[in-house]
Amino acid sequence: MIGVDHRLEHWVVTHRVGWLDWFFIFLSRIGSYGLVWLVLAAGAVWLWRRPAALPLVLAADALADGLATLGKFAIDRRRPHVDPLVHVPHTPSFPSGHAATSFACAATLARFVPSRVGVLLYVLAALIAFSRVYLGVHYPLDVLAGCVLGLVIATALRLSLARFAFRSGSRPSAAPIGRRSREL
Repeated sequence: MIGVDHRLEHWVVTHRVGWLDWFFIFLSRIGSYGLVWLVLAAGAVWLWRRPAALPLVLAADALADGLATLGKFAIDRRRPHVDPLVHVPHTPSFPSGHAATSFACAATLARFVPSRVGVLLYVLAALIAFSRVYLGVHYPLDVLAGCVLGLVIATALRLSLARFAFRSGSRPSAAPIGRRSREL
């Protein structure tokens, strides 16, 4: 499995399309520390009056970043070094923090926006995650693990909030847009 992972990363890096380099560098930069997701959550607060979106996306971002960092040092996988387009971080490779924060935040934020916008959030998360392989700083399995970690975090956060709301007898203040009103 690791051999396939290495070959796939090498294939992606050696088959880059030069005119797309700037695009994937840009995606990787905006995905750093989940900052793009906080800006988008602030936009959801403003556009769709979803005040719960920002603190929940902030929580998803912090949890994903923290758990990805713990995973990196627990597993200690070396990063690829085949012609990277950006500076190779000094931290270990597995799992991808960009992928974890992107999918945790996209899945959390998607509950507060219209479904067509939610689809775009997942597309952005996938592009940010792929950018790390394209740039030569992660293996595909690093990115896949980060995506799964992010989705698990978003699901756990949603279920924890639903359980808390049930126990306290309160109802969430922000039902998702474009769907029947339901609990978080």
